[in-house]
Amino acid sequence: MARIFETSASAADRAGTRLAAAGAAVVTVGGGLGLRAATAGNVAKYGGDALCTALLLALVVLVAPRVTPLMAAGSALAVSWAVEFLQLSQVPAELSERSTLAHLILGSTFNAPDLFWYAVGASAGWLIHTAAGSFSSRRGTRRG
Repeated sequence: MARIFETSASAADRAGTRLAAAGAAVVTVGGGLGLRAATAGNVAKYGGDALCTALLLALVVLVAPRVTPLMAAGSALAVSWAVEFLQLSQVPAELSERSTLAHLILGSTFNAPDLFWYAVGASAGWLIHTAAGSFSSRRGTRRG
């Protein structure tokens, strides 16, 4: 019976993690839209880069709720960097000319400082994910 309870608790933990990740994704998108509305120039651009990677981290956790904070941050950073380095080819620019969605996802031109700001977003997401996990595990030990 204990095994059934553990499985049930584990499923509930994953559902809670997914719910938190979905909420984080919504907040991140809202923050990005707010940043674009309230600021311009480098603040909007580089803040958007960091938030894009934070959004990817939230999506990684949404898909794989048992992922460690370091693995989620590393995965989000790897995808962000891969997309940026892909911009060294003409593929994103050509796709961006045909599709607004492709432009939003892939961008069009390589910009080396973006790599740093993606790392900032991954680091911030890692800190938040780690803190949330720490808070959650402390809360779980008080219950039982």
